[in-house]
Amino acid sequence: MSKKEKDKQTGEKPKNSSKEIIDSIVVAFVIAVFIRTFFLGVYTIPTGSMLDTLQIGDFILVNKLSYKFSKPEHDDIVVFEYPLNPKVDYIKRVIGVPGDVIEIKDKTVYRNGEKLEPDYVRFEEGYHLAISDNVEKFTVPEGFYFMMGDNRDNSADSRFWGYVKEDAIVGKAFIIYWSWGENGPRFSRLLNLIH
Repeated sequence: MSKKEKDKQTGEKPKNSSKEIIDSIVVAFVIAVFIRTFFLGVYTIPTGSMLDTLQIGDFILVNKLSYKFSKPEHDDIVVFEYPLNPKVDYIKRVIGVPGDVIEIKDKTVYRNGEKLEPDYVRFEEGYHLAISDNVEKFTVPEGFYFMMGDNRDNSADSRFWGYVKEDAIVGKAFIIYWSWGENGPRFSRLLNLIH
């Protein structure tokens, strides 16, 4: 008795393995697109504006739900739509939230009259004072955020193009899942939490 006849007698349908494989691939693809669209963003760091916190060639994950239920806080590292071209995403650190009074004197940031001295800030050796190194007091407006790169002398940030709208913030960066430098993989950076 042939396999076909046997399947008829037992009532079993023949399995089509290629159809099952295609179905599985389609379902996996749909799930991946859903997760990437609503929950996680995948980004690569292209510039040195966030050195030393984030290196050129770091691959990071961004939690897109992080600000659906809360607001960005001081020192969060966030991905957002660049104010001058919303099709481009930027990553910077939140320095000022709505209502904060910010002032910059000789590269030192003051928030609400308090001098900030974070250990993550980097300055270029021998870099001369630029116009962005001294900014008069201003208040961050409601619904906006003031962002700066950690590599202060090499960062296009809110000092140059202004505030970031709250609804332009994509999410909070939380982990480096891969890192590739000039000499290949940087295994010591894998799965490092971002803060």
